[in-house]
This record gives sequence, C-alpha cells and structure tokens, in this order.
Amino acid sequence: MIDGYLFAYFAGEYTPDGEQVRFGLSRGADPLSYDDLHGARPVLVSTLGEGGVRDPFLVRAPGGDRCFLIATDLRIHPDGDWAAAVRTGSRSIVVWESADLVDWSPPRLVEVSPQTAGCTWAPEAVWDDEHDEFFVFWASTLYDPADAGHDGDSHHRMMYATTTDFLTFSPARVWNDPGYSVIDSTLVRHDGWWYRFTKDERDPSSSSPTSKFITAERSRDLRSTAYEPVTDGIGRAGELGPGVEHGEGPVVVPSPAGDRWYLLVDEFGGRGYVPFESAALDAPHWAASTSFRMPTGARHGSVLPVTRDEHDALRRAFGSGTIT
Repeated sequence: MIDGYLFAYFAGEYTPDGEQVRFGLSRGADPLSYDDLHGARPVLVSTLGEGGVRDPFLVRAPGGDRCFLIATDLRIHPDGDWAAAVRTGSRSIVVWESADLVDWSPPRLVEVSPQTAGCTWAPEAVWDDEHDEFFVFWASTLYDPADAGHDGDSHHRMMYATTTDFLTFSPARVWNDPGYSVIDSTLVRHDGWWYRFTKDERDPSSSSPTSKFITAERSRDLRSTAYEPVTDGIGRAGELGPGVEHGEGPVVVPSPAGDRWYLLVDEFGGRGYVPFESAALDAPHWAASTSFRMPTGARHGSVLPVTRDEHDALRRAFGSGTIT
C-alpha cells in the first residue's frame, strides 16, 4: 500500500533558479494532488558542470535504505542556446543520494556518455534484478568520431549504462534508435513486462501525426533493442476526451491500491503536467484526468511512492505552500 508520493521537478528556464530541483508532496495518498514544499523554492541546487539541473529522477536502492536523485546537467537560462545544448552539451549527469529523502549528499558530476555524444538528457534508472545492478538510460545525439565539432547531422537516441553505486558506470550503449529522434523514456515493470513510454521527437507531419506525443512499448527483456509496440500518440485529444497540445517528460504513477495507472505528461510551453489514466499499462488509449493539482510550475520530473513516515518527515522538514 502506498502512503504518499514525492514529486521532484524543475520549473523551467525562465528564471535564474528555475533549473534546480524542487519538491512537491501529495495530499495524503492522492497521486493527482500536491502541495509545494519549501515554498516552491529549490530544495537541491547544483553549481557543478553547466550550473543548472533539469529532469530530476528519483530511484530507490533495492534494499530500500537509500535513494538516488539523478538529473540532466544543463542550464539554458538566460540565453536559450538549444543548438549548443544538443551538439556540445554536457556528457555527465548530476547525482545526489539520501537515506531519508530529507538530508541529501552534496551533488556530484559523473560522466556517462561517450566523447561522440553531443548531450546527455533526462537520465532515469531502474533496478535490474537479473543482473543485480541499476540500468541507467538517457537521450543523446551521437556524432562521427572524426566530427570533433559535432557539426554533422544527428538525432537523439536512447542510451544506457549500468552501475551499482552511481559512482562508476559501464561504457554507454545504444538502447533505442528508430532512426529518428526519441527522448524522455521512462520505464515501469508490471506482470513480467517492462513498459517503456517515450517522446517521439520528430516534427509532426502527415506521415508522423503522433510526433511530439508519447509512444508506449513493452518487452520481457529490459535490455532489448526491439520493444514491441503498444500504442502511440498518448496525450492527443481523441475518443476518450481532451489532450495536450504536445507532450514530453512522461511519468508513470501507480494508484495507491494498485488498480489504476496515471501517466503524467508535461505540456511544455503550456500548462505543464497534465495527467492521463488507464486501468492497464497496455491500454490503446489513455483518458485525460478530470481533476488534479500539480506542483506549481512543475516541468519534467519524477514521482516516487513514499511511506507514511517519509511523507510526515518531508512535511516537517520542508513545510508546504498552498497551490492556487
């Protein structure tokens, strides 16, 4: 039984501290209703690397005695140079760790991508029972080794590496490359399947009408490079109701009773996170939720189920502000 949820997120590139880690805490065990913690100010700050962090992701160690928070090493504010971020961005991720979700280690910068990578975006991790290690994955552009300036054509693909401690990592490998840009994958394991939700990053066209929305796939083998299709275009308006204009940063959240799934989709440049829901992860369609309260300004982040003790400790440590 889940007693609550911790939402880690960043708030965008429009203010000097927007690209740092903020926390929201669920109202009780409601996965769609959150209070801002710490007055919606950053809880974790990094001055390492590029001096900003985006896309924070929370993951527990298998014994439950430690949590890690990993994030993109990227600062877009104030100049917004996305071309440089794609071609010559950081090849590292930022890592924090904590035994109680309240007191966190200083951040550290760990290089995970090869020298041919132009960026390292939206890292996430799951525990791989089969190999007794964390499977860590992210999106990178890759360039020819002879292209030192990364001036040639490329596209985002999903990479992965493994670690047991978030200090040392295996060499990175390509995990998902459909031949066009995909970013922001997230994983959930259920009934022997690994379900993968990913943003289709292509520009929309008549041949790719579900671009800029979320694609769902699944595999029995976590490390497979050929997941089977489930559905695409999650987040678009359709037969089950309204949608978002476009979406990224998918977050999968189980209901407290385990009988329903919520897929939070970041409507970038719009309303921020908007939830969709279904009784099954392999559903062909996800319906837009009708009532929700997301943390103020929440952009691409993650949601971690927490215990009652953790929920109470977070509330005591960081307080809450009212969501308007």
